[in-house]
Amino acid sequence: MQFQTHVLPNGLEIIAECNPEAHSTALGFFVKTGARDESDEIAGVSHFLEHMMFKGTPTRSADDVNREFDEMGANYNAFTSEEMTVYYAAVLPEFQTRTTLLLADILRPSLREEDFTTEKKVILEEIQMYEDQPPFGADEKCRAAYFGNHPLGRSVLGSMASIEALPVDAMRAYFQRRYAPGNIVLAAAGQVDFDRLAADCAAICGQWQSLPCPRVIAAAQPKMGRHVLAKPSATQQYILQMSRGPAAHDDDRYAAKLLSMILGDDSGSRLYWELIDPGLADQAELSHGEYLGAGVFMTYLSCAPEDVEENLERVGDLLEAAHSDGVTEAELHSAKSKVRSRLVLSSERPSGRLFAVGGDWVYRSEYRSLHDDLTLVAAIGLDEVNDVLKRYRLTDCTTLSIGPG
Repeated sequence: MQFQTHVLPNGLEIIAECNPEAHSTALGFFVKTGARDESDEIAGVSHFLEHMMFKGTPTRSADDVNREFDEMGANYNAFTSEEMTVYYAAVLPEFQTRTTLLLADILRPSLREEDFTTEKKVILEEIQMYEDQPPFGADEKCRAAYFGNHPLGRSVLGSMASIEALPVDAMRAYFQRRYAPGNIVLAAAGQVDFDRLAADCAAICGQWQSLPCPRVIAAAQPKMGRHVLAKPSATQQYILQMSRGPAAHDDDRYAAKLLSMILGDDSGSRLYWELIDPGLADQAELSHGEYLGAGVFMTYLSCAPEDVEENLERVGDLLEAAHSDGVTEAELHSAKSKVRSRLVLSSERPSGRLFAVGGDWVYRSEYRSLHDDLTLVAAIGLDEVNDVLKRYRLTDCTTLSIGPG
């Protein structure tokens, strides 16, 4: 296993975890842009732009793009989050060059107005779908209530109003600002010919114009409170709670992951035994999410409307008990086993390593091998996990409830 890096003169970074024993190659362009980089007027443009990348380039039609991926048997896709947009593919090693050139080409799309108009309808339908299906956008609604006017409170999809009002010129201007080469990382994992990767990337991306692409990281000021939204068509009540947690650069984020596993994993956690095993709720989980400058603990619960208050009281009591008594060595040991198992299983494919390697580099400009992560998890002690409980009070939260009740 060897980690290599290269930077083009225009600022585009190329990184790879090269494993000559792997049987596939995973490649991805990680663009450091997402919902937090938008304004209210163009909310949802990052996700909309992700769709437009597959609608054709000056050298390829939309059909050409999909046909070429299919001809290679590629497993390809893209996603947009609050802080990044990623375009990726996993292929056989002999298709490394072809995939690199294809992914790079779609990152310079035509952005034709007729495609924009057609795709806008798709985006509006997607927004409506999330509004009409459980849990009815609870995550983004709770995020908006928790973060308020902070950029992390924006919806990745945007709103019906913002997308309907979005002109194609605003998307083109956003693309020029945010898709500068210095704001992009090409990551690779698996059987990678790194010299070839760097040469191929230089050939097609080397002429991309270098532009400044700053990102302001404003401090978040979470807003606590309880919000209830009526959804008469729902049969269940969906509850999401958000509270403060370690951010992407905080050292205690690893202990926070273990804590969330102990309290709210989907099997064998305290929430599982308290609510799922006795049949009091359909889902009850707690997880940790990290961002630049902010982190959150998220508790998710779904149950019959008449059981909401009792279940919320049970959750509150469970979290208060954790704060007062801490967690046990046995719980920590079990959580470590789960985390190590999931790290190993997700890393057995180059596509799994791609997101780990690319994400670490985008957020922290650091490379961590699987061994590094396993060693770090093994070294975390009980005091570190309980210290997270002392620093972050999980019961000081924003609660959002959506359902018929």
